[in-house]
Amino acid sequence: MCDDGVGVRVVQRLAAEYSFPPEVELMDGGTLGLDLLPLLEGLKRLLIVDAMETGGPPGTIARLTGGQIPRAFETRLSAHQMGLKDLLAVSCLLGNQLPEMVLLGVQPECMELGMELSPPVAAAPDTLVGMVLRELEGWGVAVTSVARVQA
Repeated sequence: MCDDGVGVRVVQRLAAEYSFPPEVELMDGGTLGLDLLPLLEGLKRLLIVDAMETGGPPGTIARLTGGQIPRAFETRLSAHQMGLKDLLAVSCLLGNQLPEMVLLGVQPECMELGMELSPPVAAAPDTLVGMVLRELEGWGVAVTSVARVQA
């Protein structure tokens, strides 16, 4: 769905360009919704990258934390976002409170069928990769560039 693919692009770049310690799992949650529930059990932190309504012009990036995240998906942009909101709610009902959640969201321009990001959103993966790396660094996670590993 065009700009809804921004999170997938970030996960693909991170997987191709960086090496992560075993406690970090990169995942494209796509449209799995409640099927992801078992994967939330026991998590200490969750970092989500997705298209979302930021209230700004297309390509605007917002960082939300904790309780702000479910509210961000009250404006539904795609089918999987309702699933994400439900996933987080059910996880909390089961007592699986996540001590730290961060959402890096991008205001989409195009949510129609298509594989390409719109021009205003196309630059977002570069910025988001850097933001993800800074979040992980703040959490004490050591990430290594694949280029450095191979050198």
